[in-house]
Amino acid sequence: MKILLVLPPTESAIKRVVGTTGPPLGLAYLASMVREEHDVKIIDGLAEDLTFSDIAKIIKKFDPDIVGITATTSAMYDAYTVAKIAKNINENVFVVMGGPHVTFTPELTMRECPCIDAVVRGEGELTFKELVDALSKGRELKGILGLSYKENGKVRNEPPRPLIQNVDEIPIPSYDLLPMDKYKADGVPFGVVMTSRGCPFNCVFCSSSLQFGKRWRGHSVERVIEELSILHYEYGIKEIEFLDDTFTLNKKRAIDISLRIKQEGLDISWTASSRVNTFNEKVAKAMKEGGCHTVYFGIESASPRILEFIGKGITPQQSIDAVKTAKKFGLHALGSFIIGFPDETREEVEATIKFAKKLDIDYAQFTIATPYPGTRLWEYAIANNLLLTMNWRKYTTIDPVMKLKHFTSEQISKLLRKAYISFYLRPKVLIKDIFEHHGFIIKRAIRGLLRVYYQA
Repeated sequence: MKILLVLPPTESAIKRVVGTTGPPLGLAYLASMVREEHDVKIIDGLAEDLTFSDIAKIIKKFDPDIVGITATTSAMYDAYTVAKIAKNINENVFVVMGGPHVTFTPELTMRECPCIDAVVRGEGELTFKELVDALSKGRELKGILGLSYKENGKVRNEPPRPLIQNVDEIPIPSYDLLPMDKYKADGVPFGVVMTSRGCPFNCVFCSSSLQFGKRWRGHSVERVIEELSILHYEYGIKEIEFLDDTFTLNKKRAIDISLRIKQEGLDISWTASSRVNTFNEKVAKAMKEGGCHTVYFGIESASPRILEFIGKGITPQQSIDAVKTAKKFGLHALGSFIIGFPDETREEVEATIKFAKKLDIDYAQFTIATPYPGTRLWEYAIANNLLLTMNWRKYTTIDPVMKLKHFTSEQISKLLRKAYISFYLRPKVLIKDIFEHHGFIIKRAIRGLLRVYYQA
């Protein structure tokens, strides 16, 4: 069978101002599961700067039997457009969607877009492979765990699929089917790797533990090095971002991966995410020696009350200590902060902005609390009638989509802009950037500010 996997084109301010994201790993994993028996093609509409007319031409030429689509919440309408295009060209093509959004909204998704025949929920590799096998052999879809599909005009949800316990059994993503030359980070060939799945935590704004399970499952060090070697030697990748929710959750493994990168002589630099309470001097030292230049910390708030509401399980002091440790070993630190939780006060928002400036972080990312489907924040917003809109295009983490007790939408947007301006346009930051980073931070700040202003 012919299978076309699509990341839709997305016309947005983020695309125009910030540029493309990294490779769509989810599609590359799916391709690896079925390509030995089927003809598979991947379209990255974002990286390739395609239009919907381009997508239509590709579909006509390739003439797929199955079209698989993935999209973030804010790009759902673009995914629907691709589904409609595929059905208009060939009404018999089977259209399936996957990803976090549709995992938690299968009925709504197929109601909003009747052109979608099925939804793969959760961890998708095995479910997708079984779906393809069933379609290729003319078997019914009943019994495929993790699948939602239409039956007699209604949506049938099969039971959830157990998570893959040994993630080394999942084939390496099909990077050769992606436009690897299109992925750049400030002009440097760029790649992404996911070395683990699952998160034992349950932050109110995150669906990761529901999508990939609460049990952390990591690739072996050998598998990680193999994938990094492929990216570096076959595709010339110099910059890597590890997409794990918490790269440092297993500290020993994080150290082992870092040291193996150094031992193998892999000429790459990289970034990774860490919780502030899973980061120590041994981890920081090893990461730096292995080529890491920046660590992302989810600091979120300066308010203990808000941190408790989030379910973050950290303290402001732990954030201070983690940043100091990173800086001690020459790592840049990026702090992520979220404002605009339902009953957050102005004093708490201002304290978070002030806290971001107090910390010795190099970069700050500020966003507005957004209730994505499947998250506890979504359930809270629904239960308390807080949703301002279900226009998925607005679910960007920049647009306000919830009623807040102490702010109007305009007020929280203004505070978001204030956060960026007050953090980046300080003399201390500007002078340090000019002498140490040749204006790199200023460029990043301008991009962030433009992103906020375009979306406001």
